Amino acid sequence: MGPWDPNWRPDPTGRRLVAIRAARRGALAAGVIFGSLEVVATVVSVPVDSAQPANSPMVGLMYALFSLPALALLGAGLTSAALGTPPAAASAGLAMAVGVPVAAVTSAMIGAFILAGLAGTSVGQIDGAEVAGVLLRAGVTAAVRISPLIAIGSVVWVLLVRRLGRPETATRSAGHEGRSLSWLRRGRGPRRRDG
Repeated sequence: MGPWDPNWRPDPTGRRLVAIRAARRGALAAGVIFGSLEVVATVVSVPVDSAQPANSPMVGLMYALFSLPALALLGAGLTSAALGTPPAAASAGLAMAVGVPVAAVTSAMIGAFILAGLAGTSVGQIDGAEVAGVLLRAGVTAAVRISPLIAIGSVVWVLLVRRLGRPETATRSAGHEGRSLSWLRRGRGPRRRDG
């Protein structure tokens, strides 16, 4: 259901816009946190006896670029759960920790398969399935090697999303701690208690 639906009406409460903005922030945070972890994972997973250890940061950056869409979608999808109750936020963090390696490797495999297929068509020597298989083995190995970093990254992501997703409330003076100025947003004056 969207603006093209004849029964669509704008949201007068503004909750839809708040949810969209929170999902965008969650997607951006997931892309930044886990995209940088993917570069680290690629650098760590390159064998020491490899012929191209100097190019491993560039290869890691390419894998991260292939995986950013999947990481951002995972972050956007789990943002609403991370903003919920603390048990829901913990389950969102667990889902993020489990889902990041799967989403990153799958997205990178799809991208590599397509690029290898396009390059194989022009060159005639590259098999997309073989490249995807090598990438799968390397991705699983790298995910196992940096699994503690993925767990820390998922905790940081949940804390960051919860911090950025809080509604802004302005508090009054020290004598009225915990009371918000919600009357200011509603357009009414403060309630009088002397009467």
